[in-house]
Amino acid sequence: VQLQASGGGLVQAGGSLRLSCAASGRTFSGYRMGWFRQAPEKEREVVAIIRGSSGSPSYADSVKGRFTISRANAKNTVLLQMNNLKPEDTAVYYCAAGLPVLGRSWYDRTAYDVWGQGTLVTVSS
Repeated sequence: VQLQASGGGLVQAGGSLRLSCAASGRTFSGYRMGWFRQAPEKEREVVAIIRGSSGSPSYADSVKGRFTISRANAKNTVLLQMNNLKPEDTAVYYCAAGLPVLGRSWYDRTAYDVWGQGTLVTVSS
């Protein structure tokens, strides 16, 4: 079971990037899949997730209106379109997948048990 993240890079403030996460090894159609990020000396935080059953997304307040998450390829690929990037978006971005767990919210990183390697996003001012 693997999640392979790609698409990070260096961009100027106001620019755009698209992250991609390709899942393999099992079918993730029933899984929540999403993105977390971790900036230096900060805790890992949720960015956006998309549900497997309904396809409905949820976003951190800090990225609402700027980022869009979607699924493709029979739900085994998750895309994160990031527009109007800000320097505070600079972080290592991780994709994650997990089945819904009673009592664990969509933004709780412990609700996700499959993680990809990180991809670095750097936004210059």
